[in-house]
Amino acid sequence: MGNAIELRGLTKRFGGTAAVDELSLVVPQGSFFGLVGPNGAGKTTTLSMATGLLRPDAGVALIDGIDVWRRPLEAKRLIGNLADGVDLYDRLTGEQLITFSGQLFGLDRATLKERVADLLRLLDLEASAGRMVADFSAGMTKKIALAAALVHSPRVLVLDEPFESVDPVSAANIRDILDGFVKSGGTVVVSSHSMDLVQRMCDHVAIMAAGRVLVAGTVDEVRGSGDLETRFLDLVGGRRTGESPAWLLRS
Repeated sequence: MGNAIELRGLTKRFGGTAAVDELSLVVPQGSFFGLVGPNGAGKTTTLSMATGLLRPDAGVALIDGIDVWRRPLEAKRLIGNLADGVDLYDRLTGEQLITFSGQLFGLDRATLKERVADLLRLLDLEASAGRMVADFSAGMTKKIALAAALVHSPRVLVLDEPFESVDPVSAANIRDILDGFVKSGGTVVVSSHSMDLVQRMCDHVAIMAAGRVLVAGTVDEVRGSGDLETRFLDLVGGRRTGESPAWLLRS
C-alpha cells in the first residue's frame, strides 16, 4: 500500500518564530495514526498545511500522491477535516450544516438525505438536528463538525482533538465509527494530548516538539519496552519533579 499523506520539508514561520521547521512525515494508507506533542509543538499548524488550510513557507504536502497546493480541489475531495479553531456556519441547524457540507462535494439529494440521517443517528444528534449550531454545547459542536467531515465519504480523515469536550458514551461511539472506517481501508490521523487514548486506538504514532518530528513509527516501535507516555516524557522533557511548594501543602 502507498502513503495516504506525505509531508516533505514543511516549514511555517510566524514572525521570527518557526512553528514548523522542515518537517517530514509519512502516514501509510489504512493506518490509524496519532500525532502527539506538547502545547506549541506545531501539531495544528502541520495539519493545517497538510490539508490546505494554511499555506507553508516551504515544503510539499501530498494526499494520496496529489499535491495539496498545486491541485487543491482534487486533494481536498479526498480529505475529511476536523480542524481546531475553524468557525462553523453556526446559524445553520445541525442537519443543515451536514447537508451543506455534502452539497459542497456535489452529493445528489437522495444520497445526501440518507447519509445525513445516518450520521445524526450514529452520533446521537437526532434530537438536536433542528437546533442552530450556535446553541450547541462544546461536545455537540465537535460531533456535528465530525459529521460534516464524514458526509462525503473521504479517503483520509484528519481530526484535531476530536474527543475534546465529548462525553464518554459519544467518545466510544466515535471510536467505533473510526475503527470501522480504518478497517474498510480509510486512513485516520488524530492529533491528541491523551497518550492513553492514542496508545489504545492508534497503530502508528509520531511525537512532535518545537516544530519537528522527534520519532515516528508503529506504536510498538515508538514506545519500546515501556508505555507511550513514558517515551513521550523522555523525548520531550520539561517534567518538573518533586513535592509541591510548602505553602500549598496541608499540614
